[in-house]
Amino acid sequence: MNTAVKNYAFLGPIGTFCHQALLQVAPEDARLFPCAGERLAMDMVRDGKADRAVVPIENSIEGGVSATLDSLGWDKRLQIVAEMIVPVGFTLAVREGTQLSDISRIGTHSHAWAQCRNWVADHLPGAVHVATTSTAESARMLSEGDAGFQAVLASRAAVTTYGLTPLYEDVADNPGAVTRFVEVANPGQVPQACGADKTTIQVRLPNDYRSGALLEMLQQFSARGINLSRIESRPLAGQPGRYVFSIDLDGHVREERVQSALRGLYRISEDLRFLGSYARADQVRNDHAPRTGDSDFQRAQGWVDSILRK
Repeated sequence: MNTAVKNYAFLGPIGTFCHQALLQVAPEDARLFPCAGERLAMDMVRDGKADRAVVPIENSIEGGVSATLDSLGWDKRLQIVAEMIVPVGFTLAVREGTQLSDISRIGTHSHAWAQCRNWVADHLPGAVHVATTSTAESARMLSEGDAGFQAVLASRAAVTTYGLTPLYEDVADNPGAVTRFVEVANPGQVPQACGADKTTIQVRLPNDYRSGALLEMLQQFSARGINLSRIESRPLAGQPGRYVFSIDLDGHVREERVQSALRGLYRISEDLRFLGSYARADQVRNDHAPRTGDSDFQRAQGWVDSILRK
């Protein structure tokens, strides 16, 4: 926790899962700025209106959060300084007096709907989704009336915060889902490695459509014993058929093997963006293949240097 950091933007309003993630890293006296979207929260940091932003980046069921990935990849660069994991469970809630038979429209965030739509189909056949900017925003809207829907899928905290009546708890198609959040700041000094680290990058391959380009990219990691914990493609705006790759790798940029892989990627890619090295939320220490430790790379470099000195 960085007690010098005071101003935090986040995907709001109060009561979102993002708010719960923020509470893991923000000091008690922090000033909080709820925002209506992931990019708006990150732009507050870019514009100097907040010190940090907390936004969702990946859900264990629905995958990457495109708004966050795209803003990190293409807008003014930010640096990930921490990640947080929040268990995700939803409550179906209504205004007092609303019955289950009254529900035909349900407000919630699109990722929440994706995690609950089969449950809704079983319990409320015919009910349709009304998209909102966050689960807590749907709860706030319903509590104020005239929301355009009769029920919400939101966190238990949001239901309590906005005075709604819960009808069903722990609504989900896949119990045990979690969402991963990241804390971002303007670029600065990279922290020291702790041994349980993760690095996030974005890679754009050359525009020559040659076969084997993706394999060549992956070989930069394989040859150095680096595990990729996440890799997904994002469309390149305005260039149909072209994609960039958002990647999480196990390791830290201060490690020799990671530096070597990044040098290889920089050489073969059209664009490479470093988005941060930071401690893993699960605190699981990184393993690496034999002969890929820092001492192995340093010994190899020493051998080359000895040749050049002759």
